[in-house]
Amino acid sequence: MMTQESSEVLEKHASSGSHVRGSSEYVRLVISDEPRAVEAEILLPRAESRIKSFWWWMKSFLWCVVIVILAFILMKWGVPLFFEKILYPIMEWEATAFGRPLLALVLVASLALFPVFLIPSGPSMWLAGMIFGYGLGFVIIMVGTTIGMVLPYLIGLLFRDRIHQWLKRWPQNAAMIRLAGEGNWSRQFQVVALFRVSPFPYTIFNYAVVVTNMRFWPYLCGSVTGMVPEAFIYIYSGRLIKTLADAQYGKHHLTTVEIVYNIISFIVAIVTTIAFTVYAKRTLNELKMAELNEEVTSVSEKGCFEIEKLPLERPKQLTLSKFS
Repeated sequence: MMTQESSEVLEKHASSGSHVRGSSEYVRLVISDEPRAVEAEILLPRAESRIKSFWWWMKSFLWCVVIVILAFILMKWGVPLFFEKILYPIMEWEATAFGRPLLALVLVASLALFPVFLIPSGPSMWLAGMIFGYGLGFVIIMVGTTIGMVLPYLIGLLFRDRIHQWLKRWPQNAAMIRLAGEGNWSRQFQVVALFRVSPFPYTIFNYAVVVTNMRFWPYLCGSVTGMVPEAFIYIYSGRLIKTLADAQYGKHHLTTVEIVYNIISFIVAIVTTIAFTVYAKRTLNELKMAELNEEVTSVSEKGCFEIEKLPLERPKQLTLSKFS
């Protein structure tokens, strides 16, 4: 009996030991597989990100090669052709066909009327810089562009409803333009000045701003302030084009100092333009995000206020249900 019982006990222990070993082996295998699965999930996104990064760098390199080739072709054949066939004949025609006072009036009229018909005023600003320089050229540009910003604003007031319907097709641009009409006088002045410096098309902005709560004087002052850097950039680029045109046709020989000065000033102008543009775009985006956060906060506060009302209304309903 003792031997039979002891054998049964030993068999039970053996079976339980094998079961424990089996379960522990199962647990060990399952646990050992889990880190591998986690590692696979971690390594897969890393591999995908490396592939995307590689393709991004390849595309950037190819775009740089294409831009360099196009710039070389433009500088080798395009710019001389533009100087010879278009720019220099226009400059000679203006110098001989008009006197300086009449030419100044023509440039002011073009700067005032081109924005009304959504035509860019850049060529007129270049000509003002080429012919009149930084002093009188700046006055011509500011007078003409000021009139060119006021006329579309006044015309847009007559077609405000149509412009509002037209802006519904581009909700993102409409949301940016709506920023101009928010806030007090100084806020509107700041946003309009930033719009003038930003890459947003100013000819469209002149008409589109009338659908907001923008007042006239902040619009005018902000527009004039924002146009000052652009005016100097156009005057400088016009003077540089004139210098290159004179050097191209032998009317003026550039010295080493002048070449170095033109190169440095050109780089400074490019960096300044990019800095103004990036700053204006970033500030406008920050203002847009701040406005969205204020709207979300107001909506959430309104929702909390309505939720707080519910416990006060529930006892009334409960008392009515008890009496009914």
